[in-house]
Amino acid sequence: MMANATEAVASWLNQHESELVAFRRDLHSHPELGRQEHRTTRAIAARLSAAGLAPHPLPAGTGLWCDIGPIGRDTTATTATTAMTATTAMTATTSPGVASTGTASDRPDVPMVMVRADIDALPVLDVKDVPYGSTVPGVCHACGHDVHTAVVLGVGLALAAFARANPLAGTVRLVFQPAEETMPGGALDVIDAGVLKSVSTVMAVHCDPSLDVGTIGLRAGPITSAADSVRVTLSGPGGHTSRPQNTVDLIYALSRLAVELPAALSRLVDPRSSLSLVWGHVEAGTVANAIPRAGSIAGTVRTLSRDTWEDVPALVRRLAEQIVAPYGADLALEYRRGVPPVVNSIETIELFRTAVHRVLAPGAEMSVTQSLGGEDFAWYLDHVPGALARLGTRIPEGPTYDLHQGSFDVDEAAIGIGVRFLAASALQALERAAASF
Repeated sequence: MMANATEAVASWLNQHESELVAFRRDLHSHPELGRQEHRTTRAIAARLSAAGLAPHPLPAGTGLWCDIGPIGRDTTATTATTAMTATTAMTATTSPGVASTGTASDRPDVPMVMVRADIDALPVLDVKDVPYGSTVPGVCHACGHDVHTAVVLGVGLALAAFARANPLAGTVRLVFQPAEETMPGGALDVIDAGVLKSVSTVMAVHCDPSLDVGTIGLRAGPITSAADSVRVTLSGPGGHTSRPQNTVDLIYALSRLAVELPAALSRLVDPRSSLSLVWGHVEAGTVANAIPRAGSIAGTVRTLSRDTWEDVPALVRRLAEQIVAPYGADLALEYRRGVPPVVNSIETIELFRTAVHRVLAPGAEMSVTQSLGGEDFAWYLDHVPGALARLGTRIPEGPTYDLHQGSFDVDEAAIGIGVRFLAASALQALERAAASF
């Protein structure tokens, strides 16, 4: 069945890959921030419904999930129209072998593999001169989530077309997740909605502009960093800059904190954890000759170590209080948990490796190092084994467009590569799981 399915996916792509590229460009032109992805959600749902599938909205109203393949006997049937607008045309008659309705099951009698895409954009100005540039001022798909969405949509549509005449070994659950770029992330919305309950394996790809299109970056074990945010606000009585000894020299205290806190952290944790505190925002005062009453500094805390991630909030607070204490400022610290590291399971990476060798060109597999970037896909791996792969998006010998920059763009051939890779990986995961049922 595996060979027939991968051939069917390739055949489907020959006819429909341009539609996926057009879909990606439409999303790129109409980016939406986390938990505001209403248009994006409607567009995905409409395309799935047109293919005879039945997408289910997440409770918050943005993001959705959709099943392809058989549904377990203990799955509760539901309607698929809840919380969607009438124009989405969510209800549709499905063909044999294509799941139409259902909710997550605690003990399904068929295996289920989840393939996840994130759908939100970033508050970044799009500076590209392209026909599909952002039409929303100050918002841009600068991290490739539009590509991820087009890839997972393609996986679903291709497998649904195959499943109409060829029963799958289990269910492929597509998840289009909101708010990946927020902290602690929309993955928790998906988990809280019960969508993960009956899943045995989770998988996803993330654009990597450092890899040429046609390649897939793989790494067993940790592949991303933990990422949190911290904001420190100092306050005091204020005063004249000619008499700092009579008040709290707030900006001086803030500057000492900015320099000394990252330095102190680097000396109080194992250097192999690569703990990094980098400030991205500082604000204090309005005029040159007045010491302000308040000021704040904010940044991100990243570490490659799960153990360090567990301990660092208390350490940051203790050190901040000690650094500021001599200057008499009042301190308020907000530490927000973001995401733990993504730790890829060895078994899923082996599935990925087999899929790469089976459906992509020789030499497509690339070994990658652990990144200090954060990814809320990590929350799924706290519950279910799985893996995140890196999808090469760079034009061979072309420029590297870095993530989270308004100039970021991709070689759109990566969409078809991602569909072939993830579809093959999902099918292999189903066959492996079905063997143990």
